[in-house]
Amino acid sequence: MVEEALATLGPAYRVLALKAYRLPSLASSGSPLIPCLDHEAKLHASTPRHASAYVEEVATGDLHEVLFEPSRSRIRLDLVSTAGEHDDASVERLRDHLRAAHPRCKVSLHGPSLLRGDLRVTEACRAQVSIREVLRSTDIGTAAYKVGRLRVIAGLMEKESRVASWSVRTVTTPVLAALGVIAYLLAGALQPDIGADGAFMLRYAVLTVFGALFVYFGLKAVHLTEMANRVWKRAAEYDFILEERRRLAAGDQRPSPATDA
Repeated sequence: MVEEALATLGPAYRVLALKAYRLPSLASSGSPLIPCLDHEAKLHASTPRHASAYVEEVATGDLHEVLFEPSRSRIRLDLVSTAGEHDDASVERLRDHLRAAHPRCKVSLHGPSLLRGDLRVTEACRAQVSIREVLRSTDIGTAAYKVGRLRVIAGLMEKESRVASWSVRTVTTPVLAALGVIAYLLAGALQPDIGADGAFMLRYAVLTVFGALFVYFGLKAVHLTEMANRVWKRAAEYDFILEERRRLAAGDQRPSPATDA
């Protein structure tokens, strides 16, 4: 299905690069072909085989990422990876095009998630290099330099998030223990005024509030680490695309590493 779906994109859309997850038979058709790092890294056995295509609308130059899932008869437009490279009208045109070409498939949009911090990841990447530069720039050397800079920044982000994570882990136990003692003494001193039940509730309310705060900061540190990893994966993906572009420009017709099974 993926090859047929890609064929229906032309001539209105030009395929600039492909990402494949466990589709060794997928042919690149002259476009860079790389593995889907997001799903290869997660090792989810339940993830269906699929492929994503970075496409350019010929008339406007807008960029989109389209994901094809043959086993689920589903096509999804990812608005996160190409954020800032298209407008709403272009998205609607592509969605209408896909719906007309694949009436049996469900065509949906995947927008940014506030919970996962998609916009922050995209902004961190675009501050160093844009997906347009990676896919279309004729100066591959300069684009590769910018991607290398992004990789270094991603590594530093991951280290900073780990420092925050270990800081929370280090202080949680002693601080909660100290707060427990303080709450016990404070509630004991106030017991004549608030009663035994009030003192009991005060102790556990103090521990619950501060325990929840430490859990929040711990989850926030983990979330920052996850976002840093996604920035690093985006840099690795850009590296793969640029290497494939170099290989194709040099006339190397050997199969892409992404197609090896």
